[in-house]
Amino acid sequence: MRVLLVGSGGREHAMAAAIARSPLLDALFIAPGNPGTAALGTNCPVRADDVPGLIALAQRERIDLVVPGPEAPLVAGIADACAKAGIACAGPTQAAAALEGSKTFTKEVCDAAGIPTARWERFDAAAPALEYVRRHGAPVVVKADGLAAGKGVVVAQDVAEAEQAITDMMTDGTLGQAGHSVVIEDCLMGDEVSLFAFCAGETAVLIGAAQDHKRIGDGDTGPNTGGMGAVSPPTGFGRAQQEAALDLLVRPMLREMARRGTPFTGIIFAGLMLTRTGPQLIEYNVRLGDPEAQALLIRLESDLLAALAAVAQGKLEHTDIRFSSQSSISVVMAARGYPGTPVTGGVIRDIAVAEAMPDVHVFQAGTKRDAAGELVAAGGRVLAVCATGDTLQQARDRAYEAVKVIDWPDGIYRHDIGLRALNAQG
Repeated sequence: MRVLLVGSGGREHAMAAAIARSPLLDALFIAPGNPGTAALGTNCPVRADDVPGLIALAQRERIDLVVPGPEAPLVAGIADACAKAGIACAGPTQAAAALEGSKTFTKEVCDAAGIPTARWERFDAAAPALEYVRRHGAPVVVKADGLAAGKGVVVAQDVAEAEQAITDMMTDGTLGQAGHSVVIEDCLMGDEVSLFAFCAGETAVLIGAAQDHKRIGDGDTGPNTGGMGAVSPPTGFGRAQQEAALDLLVRPMLREMARRGTPFTGIIFAGLMLTRTGPQLIEYNVRLGDPEAQALLIRLESDLLAALAAVAQGKLEHTDIRFSSQSSISVVMAARGYPGTPVTGGVIRDIAVAEAMPDVHVFQAGTKRDAAGELVAAGGRVLAVCATGDTLQQARDRAYEAVKVIDWPDGIYRHDIGLRALNAQG
């Protein structure tokens, strides 16, 4: 198969590494890719959200399967464009991708399908939103209704913080169009986990689960980010619990989407809160998570490309998804200044030294080559340093040893990824 993988982040580097292992693969193209994916296939200078450009590339390279990595091309309609061009695509239609593109749409689907989720209200103007939080009190969760690259959610511990989030999004426009309307939810309490499944129509096949660490600072302090690290599988959320969560929170959604005439095909990522009364849905995403994908895919033993092809064909009944019993961890190295304005241009050395260590994988995200051919930082989240081990402690030790050998003075990272999970193990 000739495959076009869309995206340029650490998730796409991990996906490219898994796809490259497939005996079904004839050629792999990545658009736009990064220096890490360049070692696994052919990078092509087409933006991930340039749907016409991606279709032209796919036609030119006689692509058999398009695999969208991030949400932007899906919300922009790449699956619809692929269908029109007669090219298979392992992702949902633009209408179905509204599960991620609109928080309001997701909440309406949950209500119609009887899926447990937090009580919510939508607001299109700042004044009534501010009045609501003053009346309701805190903690509350303020969410930009549209796509905000993982930065559109504020868990406000007090009314002043909620007011600031509303003002930032709706009055000051810090998130652009994404924050013109907001959803305000009750704050769910418990452990947050990420659940992943391949879906086609009303069929869902479990991929697995991971636990992300969203805030920038140790001890879950500071602002939310796109994710600073992940462990897989989460402590206390094994396969039986994952399958039960699919029955409760994913399969009813698939039935409701089919009833609406917008069946979902692709990867669903359900963010869950494990509350005292059971799992509740926080949000749906319509692709693999980042950095959860990196932690998940290094445990994958079956053929990712075969599974993605089955998704695109709507033939999931006999899909083979197998993971090792090992634990895994990803530790994100971000650029100083993230999640604000990151410091870019610093040279990154000794990734190869880290990858030579036992069971260590380093996936690149915000990197590029400078004029001298040096690898330099070019974004906020720059590297995901990952490792597997027979125990989470072993995986964690290996990952942090690898982090320490990477020579990048501008790099920052959390020192406590996986500690909470280890403490929960007792």
